[in-house]
Amino acid sequence: MAAATKNIGFGVTIATTYEQPYHLARRLSTVDHLSGGRVGWNIVTGYLDSAARNLGLTEQPPHDERYAIADEYVDAIYKLWQSSWRDDAVKLDSKKGIYTDPSLVRPINHQGKYFTVPGPHVCQPSPQRTPVIMQAGTSKAGKAFSAKNAEAIFVAGHSPSVIAKNIADIRTAARDEYNRDPSTIKFLAMLCPIIGKTQEEADAKYADYIQYGSEDGALALFGGWTGIDLAQYDDDQELRHVESNAIRSAVEAWSKASPSVPKWTKRAVAKHIQVGGLGATVIGTPEKVADEMERWVREADVDGFNIAYALMPQTFQDVIDLLLPVLKERGLFWDGYAVDGGTYRENLYGKKGVARPPADHPASKYHWRAE
Repeated sequence: MAAATKNIGFGVTIATTYEQPYHLARRLSTVDHLSGGRVGWNIVTGYLDSAARNLGLTEQPPHDERYAIADEYVDAIYKLWQSSWRDDAVKLDSKKGIYTDPSLVRPINHQGKYFTVPGPHVCQPSPQRTPVIMQAGTSKAGKAFSAKNAEAIFVAGHSPSVIAKNIADIRTAARDEYNRDPSTIKFLAMLCPIIGKTQEEADAKYADYIQYGSEDGALALFGGWTGIDLAQYDDDQELRHVESNAIRSAVEAWSKASPSVPKWTKRAVAKHIQVGGLGATVIGTPEKVADEMERWVREADVDGFNIAYALMPQTFQDVIDLLLPVLKERGLFWDGYAVDGGTYRENLYGKKGVARPPADHPASKYHWRAE
């Protein structure tokens, strides 16, 4: 995909729990070279015991320990990317047969609780050195990790009010605890648009899509995402009144977002998830969807959207054919890129010359500069 394009950035999702930093650093550096600096890393810690069992463990580590592992992991990998090679280490002197000056390449000698990485890094510095750092966790540990490291953060909720506090908390922590400029962190809200030229057409599309959804499949997804098995509750039981705080808080958030749902049962939760997942599903005309996107930007302080689909590729065709003309007419969507042919980070920040992590990002403290 990178070979066939010039500007678009590619964020790849890789878990820190099941991958060694030395190996991943090489792979991402290689792809950053091959793409001209257009790679981002969406950092996850994993959440399924089945993944742990298939990747050499008997069960996954506890939630907060996974974030402790991730915290040390990124520290080690930043050292490999930023600190192992000096900016001017590569000489490419064909006459003398010198590729690099070995005195300007050094081991990182990382020794921590979870990882021992002597180094040095195998690859010369790539255009970005460190790929754009992306993250999605909004637990207490996840928000702290995001505030420290993330440059783009995925959020999901069924209304702006559900995610607004998380966004505000992360921006505040980024400023107060990590001395980062909170305005540079981009928040991307998940949104699944069901678009019709009229409201009736959009409603008919949704009614058609929902009939193919699996209630059992939706409840299994809910269990995987939240760790909560709803099978223990009766089909008609009001989930606002169960003993689980996690379920009550999720359902209360959904009830505020969708006051038209009279009673939140297992079936109501499943229907909510069947089209659009944990994000918002907006059903209506292009104008209505655009209005809703503007509301999310205004009320939740999001910077953009992660478009989920009901059908592939029809959802995206509707976005291109019906929604984008309205967004462009309102000045909310643009053609082209801020830095034509630039790196992912330059286009994320909208500024030429910021290919590598900015000065307030924790990776930058390891940067071995030529001077």
